[in-house]
Amino acid sequence: MATVRRRSALAAAAALLLAPAACSGGFGNLRLRIAAGNPGGVYDKLAQTLANAWQAGLGIERPQVLQTDGSPDNVNKVLAGQADVAFVAADVAEEQHRTHRELAALARIHDDYLHVVVRADSDIRSVDQLRGHRIAIGSPASGVEFIAYKLLAAANLTGSVSTSLHGLDDSIAALLRGDVDAFFWSGGLPTPRIVTYQNQLRLVDIGDQMPKMRTLSEVYGTATIPASTYNQFLPVTTLIVPNFLVVRQSMNADVAEALVRGLFDARHQLAQASPAALSIDVHPGIETQPLPLHPGALRYFRTEKTYLPG
Repeated sequence: MATVRRRSALAAAAALLLAPAACSGGFGNLRLRIAAGNPGGVYDKLAQTLANAWQAGLGIERPQVLQTDGSPDNVNKVLAGQADVAFVAADVAEEQHRTHRELAALARIHDDYLHVVVRADSDIRSVDQLRGHRIAIGSPASGVEFIAYKLLAAANLTGSVSTSLHGLDDSIAALLRGDVDAFFWSGGLPTPRIVTYQNQLRLVDIGDQMPKMRTLSEVYGTATIPASTYNQFLPVTTLIVPNFLVVRQSMNADVAEALVRGLFDARHQLAQASPAALSIDVHPGIETQPLPLHPGALRYFRTEKTYLPG
């Protein structure tokens, strides 16, 4: 009976999202759940701000912001009907879309930079030199863990390092205690917690790994973290991965269009919540390949005279 009730509840939620807005004369009956991330993280900060913006702009009950482990957890919640909108790293979305064609994007939002971090006095200067060392690779089921395993595979280090799962705060603490020799992190620039300890930390350049990484996923790009970002002696080359807002194709097109409009209307508030949101803009927002845009999102971009690249 519990299973039946659960399925009925999920069906009711899906029906609400599928129902045309005109049936209720607006969006007042709409209920949304946003899969975000860890409390205080970039996803969480942006989700809390977006929930306020969607509540005010659509005249709906404030969307529920779900605390999660990160991108893999978020996309799984959308696929299971446990969330309606999710913040998801593009590489995670790309992999899931291969087998779950019901996934669609509302927009590309901000980009994350991969940080490979060691102590300032460490002898480690390249990814290859991580061999035989202990590495914290992010929280369980997080986007950091997902990308960390790809980088270790690209560098032929799988099985040649000792890995442990820690969030950012625990990773920094473990590194400074000497419990690990390096940690991975993927986030916007600058990441405030890394700034706090920047004089005790150093970033590792991963430019030599980027050709292989780019063969693993078309969403990966090459970028530079300027030396001034974390008071480093030199800039480093690293990997950049976009983030998408992801929904199911079954979401009502009017709802999807309204959510995208609310996102871009709230750019100022989002940038105040996190510097990572400064890059949110309608023109790169349409670039969600290889994930298709939801038809409602595409309608918004066409209304704004924004056209698909290529």
